[in-house]
Amino acid sequence: MNTTAAAKPRLALFDLDHTLLPLDSDYEWGEFTLRKGWCDKEEFGSRNAAFFADYQKGTLDIHEYVRFATEAIRKLGRDAADAAHAVFMQEVIEPHIQAAARALLQQHRDAGDTIVIVTATNEFVTRPIAKALGVEHLLAVNLERDASGWITGEITGVPTMRAGKVTRMDDWLAERGLSWDAVDSTFYSDSMNDVPLLEKVNTPVATNPDERLRKLAAERGWRILDLLEPHA
Repeated sequence: MNTTAAAKPRLALFDLDHTLLPLDSDYEWGEFTLRKGWCDKEEFGSRNAAFFADYQKGTLDIHEYVRFATEAIRKLGRDAADAAHAVFMQEVIEPHIQAAARALLQQHRDAGDTIVIVTATNEFVTRPIAKALGVEHLLAVNLERDASGWITGEITGVPTMRAGKVTRMDDWLAERGLSWDAVDSTFYSDSMNDVPLLEKVNTPVATNPDERLRKLAAERGWRILDLLEPHA
C-alpha cells in the first residue's frame, strides 16, 4: 500500500511598508499628525525624517522612536485617536493599496496559505491596515497599556524588527504547535532590516527591494519581485 506524506502547512509572510504598501505607514502617520497640527511643525518634521533615515540605515532605536511616534495619540486619548486613524486610512492608506498587492495576497489565499504580516510598525498604525488588506494574522510592535488600557509609549515584548521578527515568528509557530521545519514558508520584504527572516524561510522574495537588498538577493539567487508602483 502506497502512502503519501501529508503536505506541510504553507505560510506566506509579508513585510508591510514598501512591500505590500508603496509607502511607509509609520512615517506617513507622523506626517498626518503633523498636518493635523498636533505637534510643532519644524521640530516634529525634522525628527520624523531623521528617524526614517535611521530605519533605512538599520540604526533605528525602536524604543525611542515609538515614544516619539505615539506622543500625539497618547494625548488625544483612545476615542479621538481611533477616529483620527479612520481618517488616515481613508485619506492616506486606502488610496495607495494597489491592485498588484491585493492580487498577490489573493493568490496565496487561493493556494490555501496562511498569511501573516510581520512589520516593524506598531500595532495601532497597522492593525486597521491589515484588516483593510483582509489579513487576520498580524505581528507588529506591541504597545504597552496602562491600567485604563491606553498606550503608555513603551513597547511590550520583543519588537518585530530585524532579528526580532524571527523571534516573534518562533513564538507564533510554537503557539500553534509548529516549527520552521514543519512548515513551508515564504517571506516578502523590501528591506535589508529583514535579512534575518529572509534567511530563515524556505523561499525568500526580495520585493520592491532597496539597492542593498537587490544586490544581496542577486548574489544569493533569491527571487526578486518588483510588485508596486512607487509612492509619489
